Amino acid sequence: MIEIDMTPRTARESLGRLAVDDDDTTVVVRYARAIWSALVEPGDGVAGRFIGALGAVEALRVVVAAAAGSGPPAMDSDDLKRGCERWIPRLKKGGVSDALAVAGRTRVRLVIPEDADWPRSLADLGDHEPVALWARGDTDALRRSPVGVAIVGARASTAYGDRVAGELATELGSSGITVVSGAAYGIDGSAHRAALAVDALTVAFLAGGVEEAYPRGHTRLIDTIAERGLLLSEAPCGSRPTKWRFLH
Repeated sequence: MIEIDMTPRTARESLGRLAVDDDDTTVVVRYARAIWSALVEPGDGVAGRFIGALGAVEALRVVVAAAAGSGPPAMDSDDLKRGCERWIPRLKKGGVSDALAVAGRTRVRLVIPEDADWPRSLADLGDHEPVALWARGDTDALRRSPVGVAIVGARASTAYGDRVAGELATELGSSGITVVSGAAYGIDGSAHRAALAVDALTVAFLAGGVEEAYPRGHTRLIDTIAERGLLLSEAPCGSRPTKWRFLH
C-alpha cells in the first residue's frame, strides 16, 4: 500500500534546505509539487487541470487513494483515469527522495508557482504550465528581468545561422532582454555564448536534471550559465533527457 506523509514535519525533513524559508503551509505544497514533478511529463494538461482544481496537495492525495484502490467519484473522468494510469506506476517507484537528495548536494532550488520568483508569464501555458521548476543559478534574476526572448534552432547549424543567432542575442542582451535557449549544440549554444559575451542574462531550459550538463560537450558552457545566469528544468534531478522533453 502506498502512503505519503504530507505533514509539515515530514515535508520539511524531505526537502531539507530546499524549504528553509517555508512556513508550514508552503512546505507541504512544495513537497507535493516536488512529487508531482516526478509523476508527470512536461506539458501534462490533465495534471495541470487536476492540480488547478484541487491544489497540488489534495490532488496528490486523490492519486494516492486511487493507487490504493479507493479513488473518489472524481475518478469518473476518463482523462483523470488515464492520467492516473500514467502517474501511479511512477508513484509506486518513488524516486522524488533521490531527486531531493541530489538537489540538496548540488545547490539546486525547487521553484513553485507559489514563490515570488516564479516566472508569471508561464501562466500563458494554461493547464500546461509546469508544476514546478528545478533551478540552478541565480533564481532572483527571474524577477529582475521579466522580458525574455527565446532563440532556438538547428543543432547542425550553418556558419551563417550561428552568426545571425549570435548577432540577435548580442543585440537583445545588450538591451537588457534575457536570452533563453536550450543549451544544445548549434543555434542554442551560439545564442548563449553571445549573451554571456555582453554580460547579459541568459537562461537555459534543459530536458534533463539541471545538476548534470547535457550535452557533455557543452559542460563548460552550461556550468558558466549556472554561474552567471540560470538553468531550469521541469524534470527532477537525476532525470535523463528524452526527445519528448526536448520538444516541450
